Parts: sequence; C-alpha cells; structure tokens
Amino acid sequence: MLVDAPIKEGIGMIRYILKRFIFVIPVLLGATFLVFAIMNFTPGDPARIIAGNDATEIDLQNIREKMGLNDPFLVRYGRFIVNAIRGDLGTSYRNNLEISSQIIIRLKNTMILAASAVFIAIIIGIPVGIISAIKQYSTFDNIVMVVTLFLAASPVFWMGLILVLVFSLMLGILPAAGMQTGFPGMLKSLILPAFTLSTNTLAVIARTTRASMLEVVRQDYIDTARAKGLKETAITIKHMLPNALIPILTIIGINFGSLLGGSVVTESIFAWPGVGRFIVESISFLDTPSILASVVMLSVFSTFINLFVDLLYAYVDPRIKSQYKAKR
Repeated sequence: MLVDAPIKEGIGMIRYILKRFIFVIPVLLGATFLVFAIMNFTPGDPARIIAGNDATEIDLQNIREKMGLNDPFLVRYGRFIVNAIRGDLGTSYRNNLEISSQIIIRLKNTMILAASAVFIAIIIGIPVGIISAIKQYSTFDNIVMVVTLFLAASPVFWMGLILVLVFSLMLGILPAAGMQTGFPGMLKSLILPAFTLSTNTLAVIARTTRASMLEVVRQDYIDTARAKGLKETAITIKHMLPNALIPILTIIGINFGSLLGGSVVTESIFAWPGVGRFIVESISFLDTPSILASVVMLSVFSTFINLFVDLLYAYVDPRIKSQYKAKR
C-alpha cells in the first residue's frame, strides 16, 4: 500500500544505519589492536618515563605492577577494550589525568580545524571545478589543472612551512603558531593551518567536480534545457550540479574523515592544540592509553561523518533513496 511506503523507507534507513554501526566494530578493534601492538614493541619503558631517571628498579617494578604493565599483551589489550566499552578510556601515563576530559577539549579544536579546511576546499574547489568544466581546454582550465596538480602533489609540511615563511615571517600579517582566544585572534590563528590542511582536499574536489560536470554536460537533458531557452547559470545550478554531486559528496566525506586523523602534521607545525598534536606528544612519552583513546575517538567521528555523507546521497539522488526501502 502507498500509505506504508514512508514507514518502509524509515525501517530501511534504520536497518542501513545499524548495519553501518555493526561494521565499525571490527574497524575499531583492528585499529586499536594494531596501535596497541606497535606501542607494545616500541623501545622504551613507560614506567621509567613516569618515575624518572632517578627511580630504582624496585620503584619501577611497583609502577609496572600497579599499572598492569607486567600482564601479557592480550590481557592488557582486553582490559582496555572492556574499559572503553564502559566509557572509561583510561588514565594518562604522563600526567595521571583522565584521558576522556583531555581528548574532548582537543577534539573540539581538531573539529574546528578540519571543518574550516573542508569549508575552504568546498568554497574554492567546487566553483573552480565548475568553471573549468564549462570552459574546458581554455586558458583558465589549463591553469586550474596545473595548480591543482601542484597542490595535490605538495606535502602538507612543506606547504605549511612556506605559508609561515611568507605570511608570518616576511609579511607579518598572520600568527605563525598557537591558538588565540576571542573571535579576531581565533580567526587569524586559524587561517594558516586551515588553508594548509585544505590544499590537497581543495585540489581533489576541484578535479573531481570538473570530471563529474564534464560527464553531465554531455547528457541529453542538458541539450533539452538549452533548447527550452534556459540561461546557462540556471542550467548549471539546477540541472548540472545536482546530478554531479554524488562523486563530489563522496570526496568531501572521505577527505573530511581523513583530515581528522591527518591533521597530525599540521597541528604539529602550527602548535594547534588538537588531537593530532596530542597523539604526537603521547607517542614521545609512550603513553599507550592516550594514543589508543585518540584513535578510537577519531575512528568513531570519521565513521559518523561517512555515515552522514551516505545519508545525504538519498536526498541528492532519489535512485539511492529507493534502496533504503524495506522489502515486503
């Protein structure tokens, strides 16, 4: 019955979301197990780092026993997983503080940085890609292809250092590092790291938009729209762009998730107090609980972002929305 269609569609959507959440469980287990194994075989003694160089062997043994460092590898990993399920991400080896409270503050800063980078990539990449597709093989198109290829091939650390050299040291108009408080200071300190983090994504979005638009331009319904006398602007916005959005949304979602985890280098260069910098500091102290907790949080947020992008597909393309409907 037609009345049952919205209900069936909602049930199908719920099943799809639950299936995605089930799939994320082995991903989280694999990621945490891999990080735990790497930290386990990394040279160094967390007990020595906690107690200092003047600690005796008896002191070190007491610390290892108290923190469970003497337990077998699988026992320690299983303990972390059980505690994480309970909502306890552990205590930091460095400062003996609860890791959850430390990560939440830094995760907000990383989300601000990643969202700003994606925003810059979208507002520049999509219009540039559209114009480049409409003016295919023009001078503008050739320049865009060269510039995007350069941005895609440029390492993030190199781009960050160049921007600091030009805008901070030579021109002195933007701060080189740190995160300032207040709206004007916050915005100034965000520009360089956000643009640095956005360069690779900007290039990919621009090239993907161009390729996707070129496929749509050749469709018959575009010729029909022109034959009806519609303006090129209306054709581009109402007919071309909506039908070219699926690959663009995919790239945006994938890159947003990767920017959360890939902000380590950018945050280190600009001393941005985010999760990436927190991971680097934790690695130097062999702070395994902090590293694992950071990996879990970034993985969960990346999964939510990718799920959100998948659900957006249904509102962009009705053909995908029909797949969510429950079977009779």
